[in-house]
Amino acid sequence: PHRRAPAFLRRRDEPLRARGQPGHAVRPPRTAVRSALGTGLLACAVLACGSVLAKQAAAPQPAAPVAPSSPPDDISRLARTPAQLLAYIQAAAEKQNYQGVFMYQQGENTQSSRMVHVVDASGERERVETLDGQPRIYLRHNDQVQYLQPDRKTVRRDSRHTVRFPGLLQSDPAQVLNYYKLKVLDKLNREAGRECRTVLLEPRDALRYGLRLCVDTQTGLLLKEQTLDSARRIVEQVSFSSVHVGSDVDPARVDSSWDTHDWKVLQPSMKPVDMTAQGWRVAMPDGFKTIMEVARQMGPASGSAARTVSQMVLSDGVVAISLFVEPYDAAKHRHPPAGPIHHGAINIYGKRVAGYWLTALGEVPVATLERVANAVQYTASRPARPAAGAAH
Repeated sequence: PHRRAPAFLRRRDEPLRARGQPGHAVRPPRTAVRSALGTGLLACAVLACGSVLAKQAAAPQPAAPVAPSSPPDDISRLARTPAQLLAYIQAAAEKQNYQGVFMYQQGENTQSSRMVHVVDASGERERVETLDGQPRIYLRHNDQVQYLQPDRKTVRRDSRHTVRFPGLLQSDPAQVLNYYKLKVLDKLNREAGRECRTVLLEPRDALRYGLRLCVDTQTGLLLKEQTLDSARRIVEQVSFSSVHVGSDVDPARVDSSWDTHDWKVLQPSMKPVDMTAQGWRVAMPDGFKTIMEVARQMGPASGSAARTVSQMVLSDGVVAISLFVEPYDAAKHRHPPAGPIHHGAINIYGKRVAGYWLTALGEVPVATLERVANAVQYTASRPARPAAGAAH
């Protein structure tokens, strides 16, 4: 029998008001520009920056594969506030078993991928495999990630959990509502043969993109996500073309079919750093906070030697900005031209700061990256002076 739609998906075209706020209501797989970053930094952007970018919480606790909510009364209670609504959508991606094919679209470029997600006694397990071009396989067990490249016989491992479609949030929903307003539209739509409700996540300023979401009325799973610019033009979108949700999803389909025993394993080499203590000053955009500072050993790339790149990650709870800093080296022509580079929702902005090259990357308007990059300052740290009268 057809289940009664959750209350928030049945609501009329009116804003949901956050408690204490007067009238307003309350943002997926991404790509990056290889030529702008180089292989190593690109891999970091895909594996780490996507949500190291965001989920600093511990790995999810083991849980049985159940729906995010069950009785209609419980769903109605959860949907009373925008924060509960966002938490419900995120829980639908984390706590259910599902499999399907989704398509990423940006301009004339499209890419299809197959996804399988299961929840068992060990937590979340997920497999995503590209269906176009060279096969690429993304495997995740809680916050442990492996990225397989069969044509190169390499496995890249990372200890961070990247928030990917159909996941949505990277931090506490209440934090998100300070900088985005949420609105549930009245009109029902269909995606992948399933009924869904449109939900808008609109930025309260020009620093961020907006999102148009279509949420499954039966399960709460995100079926479609469109990134919108300030004129509500679609910058990029990702959506299921087919999807099945239920406990009958075969857990064996999460496992890789590739024999990787003789493949090269690439393990990230990084350590925590204090970039402020190193002399870096970063003016945070409203709502963004520093969630990670590390030094990464990158390369070798394009025949050059390995080098150390410092990375600072800022997040507003939905999207993130990564700042990469490395010594400037004009002789090796490693750095791209200064200024902006656009690629769908991901923008990149590079510039020289003192004797360093700064690369800002994020799913935000390029004006935001330019503002952040141009406000970065570097003051070389000075060695402490010996105390007066100290012996020499």
